[in-house]
Amino acid sequence: MPDSLAGKEREPEAAGGAEALFRAQSRGLWGLAYRLTGSAEDADDVVQESFARLLASPPTRGQPPRAWLVRVATNLCIDGLRRRRRRAYTGAWLPAPSEEPADGWSECLASTAPDPEVRYGLLESASYAFLVALEELGPRQRAVLLLRDALGYSAAEVATVLGTSEGNVRVVHLRARRAMERYDRTRVHSLAELGAPQRAALERFLGSLLAQDARGLEAILREDVEATTDGGGAYTALHASLHGRERVARLFLRAALERKDGGTSAEVRIVNGLPALLVSLGRPVRRQAPRTLIRCDVDDAGAIRRIHVILAPRKLAAVRFG
Repeated sequence: MPDSLAGKEREPEAAGGAEALFRAQSRGLWGLAYRLTGSAEDADDVVQESFARLLASPPTRGQPPRAWLVRVATNLCIDGLRRRRRRAYTGAWLPAPSEEPADGWSECLASTAPDPEVRYGLLESASYAFLVALEELGPRQRAVLLLRDALGYSAAEVATVLGTSEGNVRVVHLRARRAMERYDRTRVHSLAELGAPQRAALERFLGSLLAQDARGLEAILREDVEATTDGGGAYTALHASLHGRERVARLFLRAALERKDGGTSAEVRIVNGLPALLVSLGRPVRRQAPRTLIRCDVDDAGAIRRIHVILAPRKLAAVRFG
């Protein structure tokens, strides 16, 4: 096994076996699984299952536990993604946001000797926009792209993880990169550059909703703005994305008006490394969600080009409200 994948797992082994290994590797393994699945809940399950398998059938002598965990977790994630695609889901599916501290996103089982071809940083690979873009990829494409372009593994290392040939990894990698071309055209390489304009847009968005200011709201939306909501079938949500400034503005103004007397509170907090709007409804009626997360993508002029609304309770488990 190459040193960059093997890492430094001998110390935790010597310090106390599986318990020490869990303390040393579980956070990084969660970061890997979250990026692969786009789900905090699924990442929790993958970490637990990976260590359960390690205890039931430990790696053979000479097989680095860190590399073993990467292989097991990655393949568990691929299996989970395939099962998820076969299941029916009500409405649009969006990744689950996570209110992880900014420095926590660097926690991942990345290569200790990154390949020169690495394309995305660790912070970017856990950003919401990136996770949304990954939904265009098949499960193995997703794994190959993340391992190669975000975590810096070589083609040979990825082949070992997936149990395939290096040539096959290169083919899958090329196809995955092509599928990410739309994201690449609009990506911002530094999340720090996005923080201020995204916060400003959300604050103007919220102010316009509270004031029922249609003109002000439309002024901060691009003409081709897209809105997607994920209620998971639990709450009222769009069944498909909504496009167009006037239609999107009417949707949110109506929703805000319906919740005006429901004891609504809202605040801007950092979620997936960038500002997001967290809305709590004290007195929901009918199929109104008691908790909502709203995030946006902005263009170079600070106008909102995409809005994501997450209502599904299971998707919000890794976000603190109130």
